[in-house]
Amino acid sequence: MGNLKPRLTCFSAAGPAEYDRQNDRGSLRTIVAGILFIISAPSGSGKSTLVSELRKQVSGVDFSISWTTRAPRGSEEHGHEYYFTNREEFERMIADGLFLEHAEVFGHYYGTARHSLDDARKQGHDLLLDIDVQGAAQVRRGMPEAVSIFVLPPNPKVLRTRLRNRSRAEGQVNESELYRRLSEASKEIENYRDYSYILVNDILDRAVAQLEAIVLAERYYRNSEPIAIRSRRVLEVAAACRQANSQERLKPVLDAFGIGSPPGQQQFNFDEDPDED
Repeated sequence: MGNLKPRLTCFSAAGPAEYDRQNDRGSLRTIVAGILFIISAPSGSGKSTLVSELRKQVSGVDFSISWTTRAPRGSEEHGHEYYFTNREEFERMIADGLFLEHAEVFGHYYGTARHSLDDARKQGHDLLLDIDVQGAAQVRRGMPEAVSIFVLPPNPKVLRTRLRNRSRAEGQVNESELYRRLSEASKEIENYRDYSYILVNDILDRAVAQLEAIVLAERYYRNSEPIAIRSRRVLEVAAACRQANSQERLKPVLDAFGIGSPPGQQQFNFDEDPDED
């Protein structure tokens, strides 16, 4: 977008480009453009945490609560993490055209209610969709102006640990389900090329700062509003996280998941470390 030429890359040898969120209080923070943001990631990549932290830092970002036919996990509540319903009702909603997107994942339906986008725009807010790669593809086809962001875990072992820890917190560790999700992760990651921005969630604070920069920069680009000089660092961080500028940092992550390897030569390993409990 634009002719911005970032001086730093998000994934330079010296470390990802960053900016001081606490001291950055320029005009960007009050701009609300009614933008649709899509964020996708393999299960366990930490995208829910990123979204939660983003909304603490940036006002005017609505989050669409998805509908699902799966049962609540742990402390999940209807209307908070998800709207829970049965398969028959979900399919009725599909037939009535009530979903902006929907997909079946791991045997369960997930979908975004169409009114979520209308509600956000009436309030002059942006809307963020936390959806899988199938749903994201549907939204992009219908709304190519949407801003798409893909979040990657740094490697398979970190992803495995996050999934196991989450299962333990929910009081149910299902090894067959765990390894099914791990195997599916590499297939989902292959879709990263379809997204405008790429984040690697290895250090949470850094990934949150990058996600925030993307949102603020897109508001600047779409509104053509003046930007404070000190806020231009936001544009550099966002531009550096665009897919085209992220290849150097992405390579070891993709290699770890066997993405781009010739058939039969994928090397990713989900086995336990000897010292891991």
